[in-house]
Amino acid sequence: MPLRCAVLDDFQNIATTAADWTPVQDRVEVVSFTRHFATEDELVAELAGFDIVVTLRERVPFPAPLFARLPRLRLLVASGLRNSVIDFAAAAEHGVTVCGTQSASTPPVELTWALLLGLARGVAAESAALRQGGPWQSTVGTDLHGRRLGLLGLGKIGSRVAQVGTAFGMDVVAWSQNLTEERTAEVGVGRAASKEELLATSDFVSVHLALGDRTRGLLGAPELALLKPTAYLVNTSRAAIVDQDALLAALHAGRFAGAGIDVFDTEPLPADHPVRTAPRLLATPHLGYVTWDNYRTYYGQAIEDIQAYLAGSPVRLLG
Repeated sequence: MPLRCAVLDDFQNIATTAADWTPVQDRVEVVSFTRHFATEDELVAELAGFDIVVTLRERVPFPAPLFARLPRLRLLVASGLRNSVIDFAAAAEHGVTVCGTQSASTPPVELTWALLLGLARGVAAESAALRQGGPWQSTVGTDLHGRRLGLLGLGKIGSRVAQVGTAFGMDVVAWSQNLTEERTAEVGVGRAASKEELLATSDFVSVHLALGDRTRGLLGAPELALLKPTAYLVNTSRAAIVDQDALLAALHAGRFAGAGIDVFDTEPLPADHPVRTAPRLLATPHLGYVTWDNYRTYYGQAIEDIQAYLAGSPVRLLG
């Protein structure tokens, strides 16, 4: 009798076509779920009969109580090599092996620029007006050349965003709590004296920080109030780094020009979520990692993880 493998949040129903599952098809039955399970009870009801679960990024938490309610689960594969929503101690206690996959940093870099450029040139509004018979040219674009791009975080993704900004002729500066002069010199950007200085002087602010105790709620109402009235904020990192209520209030009040957001406090967004109707907002449904190459990596390496587990030699162990 084959083991059963559940693939969660396969919204586009491509998990079984983005990679070749034939190496495990004789031993594993794969079932993709195209809808999100929002509660632990839903997860338990759907996953009780599965031995293996493949989950995308950090969308589905796996706390200790969930492991206790899934006694059949033996292998959990999460895309990416870092995960903050899996209780690794509980997984080990319940005999569950947790493995990861690689994840490319280029897709979120590219989406960051898609949002930033879309904001600067009013792409969504102009496209909608053109297609719906609206006014011919209703916005005036913001130039990038010579403007200041402020980056919160200068890691793998932030540094690549910086390189593109430099290519556009922007004045790029960065800040994070442990950022050094050596690091900014290595990337070729300036180092802001403080978070407050970066926010107050930048024309575009982009968030590229990992979520943790020190970054949760890093941008609240006082910080957002520092932004120029003409500034734009982009967040393709983690929703909780920016206080969501404060962001919505600032957008409705027109305190700054607009925001480009790819990450949200609840995903997928409920139909009545206030983000859906917020003004001055260019929003995408967490597309940062959603590219063919990334999916080939996620699911291709998930298959490798399953093969290695079945062979008794797990690879890319997490936790």
